[in-house]
Amino acid sequence: MNQTKYIFVTGGVTSSLGKGIIAASLAKLLQGRGYRTTIQKFDPYINVDPGTLNPYEHGECYVTDDGAETDLDLGHYERFLNVPTSQANNVTTGRVYLSVIEKERRGEFLGKTVQVVPHITNEIKDRMQLLGKSGDYDIVITEIGGTVGDIESLPYIESVRQLVWELGENNGIVIHLTLVPYLAAAGELKTKPTQHSVKTLMESGIKADILVCRTEHELSPELRNKLALFCNVKREAVIQSIDASTIYEVPNLMLEEGLDVVALKKLDLPKKAAPDLKNWNTFLRRLKNPKQTVNIGLIGKYVEMQDCYKSILEAFIHAGAANETKVNVISIHSEHINSDNVEEKLSVLDGVLVAPGFGERGIEGKIEAVRYARENNIPFFGICLGMQMSVIEYSRNILGHAEANSTEMNENTPYPVVDLMEEQKTITDKGGTMRLGAWKCDIKPNTLAHKIYGQTTISERHRHRYEYNNKYANELEKAGLKSSGVNPDTGLVEIVELENHPFFIGVQYHPEYKSTVANPHPIFVNFVAAAVIAHKK
Repeated sequence: MNQTKYIFVTGGVTSSLGKGIIAASLAKLLQGRGYRTTIQKFDPYINVDPGTLNPYEHGECYVTDDGAETDLDLGHYERFLNVPTSQANNVTTGRVYLSVIEKERRGEFLGKTVQVVPHITNEIKDRMQLLGKSGDYDIVITEIGGTVGDIESLPYIESVRQLVWELGENNGIVIHLTLVPYLAAAGELKTKPTQHSVKTLMESGIKADILVCRTEHELSPELRNKLALFCNVKREAVIQSIDASTIYEVPNLMLEEGLDVVALKKLDLPKKAAPDLKNWNTFLRRLKNPKQTVNIGLIGKYVEMQDCYKSILEAFIHAGAANETKVNVISIHSEHINSDNVEEKLSVLDGVLVAPGFGERGIEGKIEAVRYARENNIPFFGICLGMQMSVIEYSRNILGHAEANSTEMNENTPYPVVDLMEEQKTITDKGGTMRLGAWKCDIKPNTLAHKIYGQTTISERHRHRYEYNNKYANELEKAGLKSSGVNPDTGLVEIVELENHPFFIGVQYHPEYKSTVANPHPIFVNFVAAAVIAHKK
């Protein structure tokens, strides 16, 4: 293809309708038809990136190989497409304005008055086309965060209007995702919210090419005709997106509705062969027909909001399907765990995962959970802070250093088994102190980690400030907590494990970020397998 084509996905009526899932599902179908496809997300908030956002506000912060802290929707993109994303795939208003202001300070606008139009919109358009101009993609899908009509979204909507006009006929289209609510009292679906949403979009100069309607009930032919007529779209372009039991069913539902065919027609592209979803449907079949169930406790301090651990929950879905096992994740707030109730809360579990996080709140409960899993031979998996808690627990209860801690929690601990690297200690900007993105790890042979990965060098994504303190490495090794993975460049410990335990591993990185439908992460797969064995005993 000579020219990259663009699809813009906007949302109306309400947030949380699933623009990211629709974008990922369409991309999956287009990819299946042989088109090189990627997805990018433009978020209207003023934070430069989600890295400093409270998880309760925005869910998890997803990290890419190049170290970008991004919106969690990029996780959906990677899980569906099995293709890595990057910094270019997620842009926020904060990043756009920061770039424009820095250009103004450097004098790049030659004294002109800097305005939303054209300067902000030009910056947005440039970033919207960045991936397309790389030559790596035939189709770029751009998800616009927020809801049409939001004041924050106006510069993005205006940028889409301009770009569709500049790209020319058949080179850029707009998909509008709306809600068709069911009123139980009236016993019918109502189209008026969708009509108003499309009208709002048209007031900004944008005509929707395709309407995707989220609904709890089937759209009748009469309703589809009504939506087509009053929203000024073709009848074939009214796509039903009905509630599904899992997000992984959505590509099949969109295939049945012909979303990919309509999009290709409007972009004047050939349909090519029908998407090959054989492996995808094999995964779905195994997901829906498990042979057994295991209970795994997710010990964290953000458990009130499931999106805080989105990638972990999805990785369990992938690993569960790989093991033909339903993974029943039981969220347990670490603040509510203590030595008096830990047995009551954890004895019914087949596995314990201690989740990542920041700050002091809830860490004693996590340490207690590690101790219980270690002493009672329950399969254990610690991620990032969870790995650090396993080091602290071992130092306290095996080495006898009762005051062992991380300097994140106690700067004056006499046994800082987890600490900042020296070069980090002088940095005050919280957005710049973390080890981010993909880092190599050398795995020692004849270890659990080597058995899991089947190789001696891996690359995994990181997002943390504090590290395993190598000053205590020999002491911990001699006591039985093995360092089975080490970064070759820094010498920092990446993986710890116990030999005489059914399954005990802690990793400094975030393996959940790399788990996809096509490639379930091997640690999660092996952890679930260990939980299955524990369940049968």
